[in-house]
Amino acid sequence: MTQLNKTLLAVAVALASTQATAAGFQLNSQSATGIGRAMAGDAIIADNASVLSRNPAAMALFDEKSLSVGLTYADVSVEVSDVNFLGNELGGIENAGAGKMIPNAYYINPVNDKFAFGFAAFSNYGTGADLSPLTEGQTIVPVDLLGNTQVATINLNASMSYRINDALSLGVGLDMIQGSGELTRGSMINVDADGWAVGGIVGLTYEINENHRFGLSYRLSPEMAASGDISVVGNQFDEINIPLADIAQFAGYHQLTEKFAVHYTAQWSQWSSFDKISLHNDNAPATDLKNYHWKDSWFLSLGATYDINDKWTVRAGVAHDQGVVDAISSLSIPDSDRMWYSAGFSYNINEKSSIDFGFTIVDGEKVHVVEASSIPFLPTIDAYTDSGATYYSLQYNYKF
Repeated sequence: MTQLNKTLLAVAVALASTQATAAGFQLNSQSATGIGRAMAGDAIIADNASVLSRNPAAMALFDEKSLSVGLTYADVSVEVSDVNFLGNELGGIENAGAGKMIPNAYYINPVNDKFAFGFAAFSNYGTGADLSPLTEGQTIVPVDLLGNTQVATINLNASMSYRINDALSLGVGLDMIQGSGELTRGSMINVDADGWAVGGIVGLTYEINENHRFGLSYRLSPEMAASGDISVVGNQFDEINIPLADIAQFAGYHQLTEKFAVHYTAQWSQWSSFDKISLHNDNAPATDLKNYHWKDSWFLSLGATYDINDKWTVRAGVAHDQGVVDAISSLSIPDSDRMWYSAGFSYNINEKSSIDFGFTIVDGEKVHVVEASSIPFLPTIDAYTDSGATYYSLQYNYKF
């Protein structure tokens, strides 16, 4: 396989970072309560069943069956400006991203005062962006760097927890991750692929007392293998392999008064494992498509919750999300540090049911990108990218 073929396919898959609104192509949008507090404390608060997406051990905090279903709309903005190639201004794209609906559902069932089990459906990764308008009306462009990409995943999780004593609980879960993607690069690339991968999560909770507790979890993310129609410069391939990042997080919750609580999260994502994307054919050695120089990233958040009365609860949070791109920048991966500004509320309909709403503004930094095309004799492309998002999330909870 030529170096051009390798880079074309690798860039096509890696374009996910243009719109993920979190480090790499990771999503932090698993619940309305989490979006309303910048995910601060989400692995330990356990105010509804969505805690299952962060820490299976937290199911030990429930004494009733609990159901949570939600929907998040991500209004994503990816501005590409001042694009220069061969001394020609290609212009820019006001918004290369698109809005996305992200559903989720969670169920927790305490069996007795020791055991609980639960099921969840949510997403940890996904993106979509279209840079193909930059090629319109141009005779010579780096088509290997510009095109349309759509990536989606769903994580199906089954978990159980065990309470060791009044303070300590453990949890473990199995993840079945389904991923699908479509991408085009003019007439050179046409990919429509999907696949399954198996991962897992382990967690623990430690309760000092009913007002102070901590949560810790580690999610083992697999290498995603996708197969389908994979055509690059007329060549057909069987499978592409994409490594995903392991995720570790620590969270704390402190009820300081009868009405007021503070909470926080430190989340580490092992994006240094995203070192390469490989191509596989039957009866042939695996081929590295492209090497990457990503770094591990931290997501740090702080939030607060205030109970106005028995019906209304308000919350807010702020977070810093560290980008993953290190020394080498890329137009297809315009990642940057981001700030989260979040607010939300809950309304208790009755003793058994409630609704939550969360709102977050994600503000990314403007990034200068210089990237070389793999097409022979073509020079670098120069541009600026600026990405961000606004999250709107609604959730319904029921205890029975």
